[in-house]
Amino acid sequence: MNEKTAKSVSKFLSLVLRHSPETIGLKLDENGWADVEELIIKCNKNGSQNQMTAELLDYVVENNDKKRFAFNEDKTKIRASQGHSISVELNLKEAEPSEFLYHGTVGKFMESIKLEGLQKMSRQHVHLSKDKETAIKVGSRRGAPQILTVRSGVMYRDGFKFYLSENNVWLTAEVPAKYIEFKS
Repeated sequence: MNEKTAKSVSKFLSLVLRHSPETIGLKLDENGWADVEELIIKCNKNGSQNQMTAELLDYVVENNDKKRFAFNEDKTKIRASQGHSISVELNLKEAEPSEFLYHGTVGKFMESIKLEGLQKMSRQHVHLSKDKETAIKVGSRRGAPQILTVRSGVMYRDGFKFYLSENNVWLTAEVPAKYIEFKS
């Protein structure tokens, strides 16, 4: 399996499992799960650049560096772990975060963040990382990364809810600017 193919399949799965399942006529259940056989058939019929197989899906799920996707126990269903712009119930369990979490972004969003904090925008949650290295990777996808330190422990004690996704991304509804440390 070459990495170019795996990346292409991962991007396509992100589209159909996180944002637009209707692109291939796929139906997700209320928890975001898709039937694996139906996904394979509809990917091959409606637009995946690569011939989708169970083996290819398995490879992408197991080898994705961010663990973006997950199978159910018997591998008959698949879903995105988080990052949905469509309404799904992931049954996340509330968790207490560490004192600090991190968010990677780029300079063009800094003024807005200083005014409004971090907003979920079209997603269901704001995504935070447990370490700066992961935040740097996230921020680097769109240019020179700006790393924000979030005072998550204080937020939690102030009543904000945090959730930890299956792939260890911290999620919350918003991060008001007063909880963000901006480096000048």
